[in-house]
Amino acid sequence: MNLRVEAGSGVASPAVLRSQPSAWRRVVDFVTLTKPRVVLMVLVTTAVGYRLGSVGTSDWVRLLQTLAGTALAASGTLALNQYLERESDGLMRRTQRRALPSGRLTASEALAFGILATLIGLGYLAVVVGALAAGVTLATSGIYLFLYTPLKRLTPLSTIVGAISGALPPLTGWAAARGELGSGGWVLFAIVFLWQVPHTLAIGRLYHEDYARAGIRILPVVDPEGRSTELQIVVGSLALWAVALLPSLVGLTGSRYFFGAVALGGVFLACGIVHALGPSRASARQVVLASVLHLPLLFALMAFDALG
Repeated sequence: MNLRVEAGSGVASPAVLRSQPSAWRRVVDFVTLTKPRVVLMVLVTTAVGYRLGSVGTSDWVRLLQTLAGTALAASGTLALNQYLERESDGLMRRTQRRALPSGRLTASEALAFGILATLIGLGYLAVVVGALAAGVTLATSGIYLFLYTPLKRLTPLSTIVGAISGALPPLTGWAAARGELGSGGWVLFAIVFLWQVPHTLAIGRLYHEDYARAGIRILPVVDPEGRSTELQIVVGSLALWAVALLPSLVGLTGSRYFFGAVALGGVFLACGIVHALGPSRASARQVVLASVLHLPLLFALMAFDALG
């Protein structure tokens, strides 16, 4: 049976109905617009910053309030990032199926959603948690959207700028706990900052053809045949190994964290060295996997030892 739509009848054909995304599909698309795995990492680092910044017993209600506001602001910021990068995402195989490049969401929907979530998150932090925590989160969003995102098409130094933005969430947690930015918070900032260098460069090496196609000038694209990427992965991993020991040295954690950090850092560095000695997609993937495991394990150990 062939169903047709008469003009003005208001009845859609089966083909039209099939082409319209379901309500559930749209909900999923809006959720993926926020990059949930990145948001989860932001919340983990924020929570550890709060725990280590707490004096005495942690105020768990305040922690939940901090995480709620941070989650909203981070989700909105990442949605706005996808809005700004929708054209380049459409040129890369790994991102062309996202909701914006594929047309399942419109640019105006993403823009409105991103702005609303970011503003609500920042406003909530300012009113409920404090102006300093909100200010750090505002700086995180501003650097990510207005410096890192446009610089990706101009210079490999964008990786450093992005690492600054990505390392600020622990300071949000610290500020929420103490109402100030102390040396301990900056130690956590340094750890996350240095972790992002080998992590981001390994991803860049793994997908350098995709990034080149989209005109994103990360180091593996600018210097595809050179060894500068591998050298910076090793140097970054080595620097991270050293700096990750500071929480014990400044009294934030004890010996359990110290020896755990030595072991985790050694494994991460070894993966970087193996990749540098024989660069390949397989070895780059191992560095990415090691980095994805390294930071959550390091911070979990940090939080556990702080509880002791």
